[in-house]
Amino acid sequence: MSRRKHWHQSNRHSASDWRMKAFRFGMVAFASVISLKLFVLQVLDHATYKALASGQHEIFKELFPSRGDILIHDLKDDVLLPVATVQQVAFVYADPRKIEDADRTAKALGKLFQFDDEKIDALEERLKDREDPYEPIQRNVKDEALDQLIALELPGVFYLREEGRLYPELGLGGHVVGFVGSGQDGALSGKYGVEGYFNEELTGTPGFLRSERDIAGRLIALGDRSIEPAVDGSDVVLTLDRTIQYYACTKLHDAVAKHGADGGSVVVLEPQTGKVLAMCGAPDFEPGAYHEVDSINTFNNPTIFSSYEPGSIFKTITIAAALDTGAITPTTTFEDVGYVMVDGWPKPIGNAEGKVYGVADMTKALEESINTGMVFAMRQTGMDTFVEYVKNFGFGVRTGIELETEAAADISALDFGQEVYAATTSFGQGITVTPLQMAAAYAAIANDGVLMRPYVVEDVVHPDGSRESRLPQEVRRVIQAKTARLLGAMLVSVVENGHGKKAGVPGYYIGGKTGTAQVADGSGYSSSKTIGSFAGFGPVSSPKFAMVVRIDNPRDVQWAESTAAPLFGDIAQFLLQYFEVPPERPFND
Repeated sequence: MSRRKHWHQSNRHSASDWRMKAFRFGMVAFASVISLKLFVLQVLDHATYKALASGQHEIFKELFPSRGDILIHDLKDDVLLPVATVQQVAFVYADPRKIEDADRTAKALGKLFQFDDEKIDALEERLKDREDPYEPIQRNVKDEALDQLIALELPGVFYLREEGRLYPELGLGGHVVGFVGSGQDGALSGKYGVEGYFNEELTGTPGFLRSERDIAGRLIALGDRSIEPAVDGSDVVLTLDRTIQYYACTKLHDAVAKHGADGGSVVVLEPQTGKVLAMCGAPDFEPGAYHEVDSINTFNNPTIFSSYEPGSIFKTITIAAALDTGAITPTTTFEDVGYVMVDGWPKPIGNAEGKVYGVADMTKALEESINTGMVFAMRQTGMDTFVEYVKNFGFGVRTGIELETEAAADISALDFGQEVYAATTSFGQGITVTPLQMAAAYAAIANDGVLMRPYVVEDVVHPDGSRESRLPQEVRRVIQAKTARLLGAMLVSVVENGHGKKAGVPGYYIGGKTGTAQVADGSGYSSSKTIGSFAGFGPVSSPKFAMVVRIDNPRDVQWAESTAAPLFGDIAQFLLQYFEVPPERPFND
């Protein structure tokens, strides 16, 4: 063999030995990395990963905050009761890779959770995907259903414990409370009402796992590692009284059903503070069954969202302005010929049903709800001054109540400076208001002329026990105290002698005003649709409540004196009994 050939063979042997050594070294290094990773996972991080993987309550509690409660008063028992709280539920999911029989599993789960056939078929298809490691099936599974699931022993079906939202009080209305639902990203959050407005406070702050990492972002096996605990959500205490809320909501729904109406609303305020004692809307929803509503519009609180032309209940505001400026007295007279002409409108503005009243004083104008009398009072006051009073009563701006979806309504027509708009506003047309704005205005009259800011949240109680209390806030004095008392007496006369008789309560002096508003339909006003309202307070000598009730488009009767007034009277009688107010006069007066 030549020397050259021998050199080539020797060189090949050396290269082969080098590759073998490199391969062995690589295998040893790879095995070392795997062993180190397993050591980190199984030894150093064993407790943490085991806890996270098993869904233990302790680690869940530390990383995920508990949502705060929403509480309501029961004044008679002097206790707070939860209207929204948390409960332990289960989240059921599947690993299709471990499912032995997709058809049997889907049918068993469908029967347990009451899925329809279409949903069962869709679930079966999802469970057949052998490459899919995760399929969510059902959230908020209660203990009874979970026990049944465990008994089925379905391979590939698992569950995790989590917190679900519980609404233990039925019949109290969902508009104030709102609900907790999932967004587009699947995360749960508060929607509408207090749940929506105070979602951040109720949710709390999530915790997190913290660990040192190297420059590449990898966990350092021997680095510091700790858990930053979650901060639970705060509790929110409402001003509502549980008994009043339940009674008012029940009576509202009864009235809406009785008259075949499209809907309705009730607001009850404490005049001296602005506290909301009751706030109800119809149609309504139960927060725990929010997904069962027919329309998303049902979630909007009609007492703060649904603005409307108030009609004759606004005439009280017109008389308040005229009395306060000294432009009229209750006995000031004018001559009604059935209509009046105003600048900026070519047609006469007339009274309801074309009635003519002749010579009448301002008390009768309020009792009989005479449109021309209101135009007279506005003119005596002066258009600019009248507009200023309307704004001072709080119309055209949000009250600032801490609830989702409050509307400002619309009085912008008054800024045009034309008499026609002030004239129609004087009897409640051409502007819009919300029931809450109207209730706050009547509460101001009941409170000796001082407008208070309505509020529905009394306290926010933080996890550390500290409180953020909402105190009564005076907005402004709107009319003088003597004007308020004089107007209160006129409103009593409306109930005693005018269209508000059915709102009265035997043994008490109740003040208030009916209003039957036409509904704008784009080209004018509908000939068939109306909204009936009654606004008032009582007892007039020392008011315990101010209230507005509204019935939308009743089918059986047209006028508010037969729809809203009786509902107001029913709730007013209950309130006077509930507050144990002694009668002011014999019941047969």
